[in-house]
Amino acid sequence: MKENEISEKIIGCAIEVHKSLGPGLLESAYLECLFYELQNAGLLVEKQKPLPLIYKDIKLDAGYRIDILVEGKVIIELKSVEALNDIHVAQVLTYLKLSGCKLGLLINFNVLRVVDGTRRLVNKL
Repeated sequence: MKENEISEKIIGCAIEVHKSLGPGLLESAYLECLFYELQNAGLLVEKQKPLPLIYKDIKLDAGYRIDILVEGKVIIELKSVEALNDIHVAQVLTYLKLSGCKLGLLINFNVLRVVDGTRRLVNKL
C-alpha cells in the first residue's frame, strides 16, 4: 500500500474518532481511539514508537516517540491544541527526517472539523 492510500484511510479514521468524541479532550484519548480505529481498518499500526536520535556516529536514546506509525511508512503526530503552529510542523518534519519516512500527518483534534486541523507533510529526502 502506498503512502497516499494509507493517508486516506488515516484521515477517514480520524474523522470517525472526531465525529464520535468531538473536540476538547486530551491528546492521549484521541491517540488511543485513533489507534483502535486504524487497527480495525486492517492497518499495521504502532503507537508511541521509540525514535532514536543518531548524531554523527552516536545513537542516543533521547526519549523521542512517534505517536503512531502506520504500515511503517506514515507518521501521525496528534495534537489537541488551540491552533497548530510552526514548531508542530517542524517536529513532524524532524521525525520524518530521523525515521526516513516520506509522509507525516499532523492532526489537531481540538477543532470543529478535523480536516481543518490536519496538515500533510512530506519529507523531500
